[in-house]
Amino acid sequence: MSEPTPNEAQRELIESTAGTHLVDAGPGTGKTFAVTRRYGRIVDRPDVEPDDVLLATFTRSAATEMRERIVDHSAYGLRELADAPIRTFHSHCHELLQEHGYAAPTHLGLDERITGSTRILEDELIEAERFREFFGGFRDDHPEHAAFYRALAEPGELLDLIGELASKGIFPTADGWYRGGESYLDGDFEAFRARFDAANRPRNDGRKQSALREDLSDFGRHKTYRSDAPSKSELRGGRGTKRLDDDVARAVFDEDRDGLKAFVRDVYFEYLRFALRRNYLSFSFLQLFAFVLLCEDERAREAAQFEYVMVDEFQDTSELQFKLALLLSGTENFCAVGDWKQSIYSFQYADVRNVTEFEARLERFAAELNDDADRVPFDATDPTRIELRENYRSTASVIDLSERAIAAPAASGDTVAVDPDDVVGLSSNAPFDNTVVEGIRHEDEHEAVLSKVQAIVGNDDYAVEGADGEPRPPEYGDIAVFTRTRDYGRELLGAADEYDFPMAYDGGIELFRTDPAKLLLAWLRILETDADRGWAVVLERAGYAFDEIGRFLETGSYPDDPAAFRDGLRDLESVGAVARRVLDRYGFAGDAADVLLHTVQSVHDATTATRGELIRFMERGVETGSTVDVAASAGDDAVTVQTIHAAKGLEYPIVVMANMNAGRFPPRAGGSSVIEYRDPVGLRQQKVYSAERAHPHVYDNWRHDVIRRCLPRAYDEERRLLYVAVTRAESHVVFAAGEDPNTFLEELPVAVEEIEPAVESLDREEPADAELPFSVTAPDGPIGHSPHSLMDETVFEAADERSEAGAEAAPETRGMDFGSRVHDFAEAYALGDDVTPSNDHERRVVDLLDGLSGERYVEEPVTLPLEVDGRRVTVSGIADLVHVTDDRVAVVDYKTDSTRRARAEYRKQLSVYYHVLDEWFAEKAVETSLFYTSDGTRERVEPLAVEELRALVRATESPSG
Repeated sequence: MSEPTPNEAQRELIESTAGTHLVDAGPGTGKTFAVTRRYGRIVDRPDVEPDDVLLATFTRSAATEMRERIVDHSAYGLRELADAPIRTFHSHCHELLQEHGYAAPTHLGLDERITGSTRILEDELIEAERFREFFGGFRDDHPEHAAFYRALAEPGELLDLIGELASKGIFPTADGWYRGGESYLDGDFEAFRARFDAANRPRNDGRKQSALREDLSDFGRHKTYRSDAPSKSELRGGRGTKRLDDDVARAVFDEDRDGLKAFVRDVYFEYLRFALRRNYLSFSFLQLFAFVLLCEDERAREAAQFEYVMVDEFQDTSELQFKLALLLSGTENFCAVGDWKQSIYSFQYADVRNVTEFEARLERFAAELNDDADRVPFDATDPTRIELRENYRSTASVIDLSERAIAAPAASGDTVAVDPDDVVGLSSNAPFDNTVVEGIRHEDEHEAVLSKVQAIVGNDDYAVEGADGEPRPPEYGDIAVFTRTRDYGRELLGAADEYDFPMAYDGGIELFRTDPAKLLLAWLRILETDADRGWAVVLERAGYAFDEIGRFLETGSYPDDPAAFRDGLRDLESVGAVARRVLDRYGFAGDAADVLLHTVQSVHDATTATRGELIRFMERGVETGSTVDVAASAGDDAVTVQTIHAAKGLEYPIVVMANMNAGRFPPRAGGSSVIEYRDPVGLRQQKVYSAERAHPHVYDNWRHDVIRRCLPRAYDEERRLLYVAVTRAESHVVFAAGEDPNTFLEELPVAVEEIEPAVESLDREEPADAELPFSVTAPDGPIGHSPHSLMDETVFEAADERSEAGAEAAPETRGMDFGSRVHDFAEAYALGDDVTPSNDHERRVVDLLDGLSGERYVEEPVTLPLEVDGRRVTVSGIADLVHVTDDRVAVVDYKTDSTRRARAEYRKQLSVYYHVLDEWFAEKAVETSLFYTSDGTRERVEPLAVEELRALVRATESPSG
């Protein structure tokens, strides 16, 4: 196949390597193609090395893809680019701090240091639990902030506030705020005044009252204000008044917030100290300390600067990341690539204004950074703008629909501020345009979506482009169903399951609302207090009727089998062992079960949480819908279900945009935090505690209620989400709604048809989830065992081998959390992700993997079917590494243990993997081994015979087993 030829705009980007550039790269315009060739062109110059060029990406997977594509178009190989600075901002800040940042905290007045063993805490659930632990101690140490404690609804909202402030470059110091950060907290009155005046302007040429005055007609309703609040008539003015008095703006904005700022500063600063003392940094703190280092240490800054800086997905960067990119630029060769229309991650602190106000921010940020030293070594001259206009993904009809979506009202009264001149028009490169754009609706929307998908599959009216460029009938795997919120996806999968429908969810799942989590929580409650709430869940799962469950709960006498299981759990010392035993009992396997086990064990190991506190942690997860990323599969030919956020960067021949219902897309506005930061009003408090009257009370803040009406909800990001959803489609777009379609669907040029669902049940025999070049078909019936269920857990408990490192190991290598981190690193490194070893265990993994030639497959699910006494059972597990060469297949399992006490138990695990692979690779020799990361030893293990595995299953299933 011939090499693609760049179009005119792509060629301009590739060849224009000097100077400052802003690239508008719309969806499907070949951005990665052009960026990687631009990089290759730069590094192939004789006077430029890869270390002279920073290519910052939004995700690790994007960095990996960039690196692989660059190899194809430059003189450098993958190994030569392995350590090149092609990485995320977080990864680069970590590298920077590892090399230069030991004393970075001292610039904020902290005595603690960043060390080579400082860990990066990526799991938000674990950090939330650590913050809760920190805040409990903080409350005891700082009684002077009691009024704020009483007003707070949930301490965790302070962690979100800290993350937001960090993303804007607002940091605390021992005696104040870093580099004038307090001015951000105070807000900008003139900017607020402009918002106030706009909302307060009378309408209809002065004949109708202002929107603000009308909105305040319910001022004070269902509210309790302190005595300093004005009455409604004092605030709005008398009858016949069309607007609020001008001095109201100043009265609302001006508020004594010194105590609030001091409270937030103390929490923020002391949490930084807590994290450093616990030897971890969050992603926010990585960037915080890197920024401080680059500002304060001239030698480190000069060593860290690059001749060329390119930032991909610039619309997803925060204010702080923009400033970091400037500090890392040693010349004016700065290139930002992005598309404001695809900025959808404000909840991760992305700031679309980095693109829409690029020139103004470039000038302002450079001036701020250079106000007391020369830090950004180039003037903010007019950047060169390049627009990628040729779309290689979608038909012209889909592109036209997307451009209507970006300007569609999201709700009644929504004022769309999109300027058509700001939308770079795209032209389609599609070979044909047979696009169907349609809408369906029915009160049972889930059934309607499934029915519509079945009507599409095999239907030539919805033909898609085949591998030969010609139209072909669509298959299930060509279709993706998008939803604005996760709960709809979960409901849709439940409906699909009833029909054995080929559909899988890909993205974040609400971990603690899954069946494995509910049952684990139930058993933990039973172990803690023999709680009825636990027994009710367990007995219902066992099939007992409600009246039977009621009698058991009333008498406290439970059936023998679950009672015996409870007693067995009580003998286990570690939470991880309890969780494994529970998951094995119910046959839960796969990614969701693995993530649950890892999360529960990590939270328990990484904090001082007791079992009771762990229960409350899981309960909070149920309440808040805490999510983790899990990729599920229903086979190759299956419909994918995703949130729009998870679908960003992907493409599908056919997109079904579901749940187009009022109150669901956009979602209804949730309650705001008690303490929040918001442009342009700064730090504000929604509720305040006061003892001014006979009975102390938490009052509503009247100023906050007026301010929020001057800053109405913005729907711009919801429009951008709709734009992203539509532009994932190559050929066809179907919208689906229930009884109450949303404003988007009413405003778009889409004919909506009321349909009658008629879903047909499918009989499918799909292979088990696998990415190896073979498939292992799971037999009928539940998966009964995992390799861990065949092991003798007392070996681990008695020897403390589950500590994964031994008693003499350094503290940071103890606990299953460490073992999981080493496994996660091994998987990421084998897949080519942008990761760097942080300890000797991980460095030994690198040495092992670098020495393997041939194909490597990681974290592969395998299932071994067995006949045991006339019954079909299965043993399913995950092989860490499968290494395939021309004549041999090797299974390698990583162990961080410092001793060999558990080797016999691990042999059982490897034996399962051996017999699966031996069947599928009959022509090759199969061997199994353990790789001990504590000393880098790889030990060959002879597998057990199948009959010996059958005996282990019998022993496990026996009452005494």
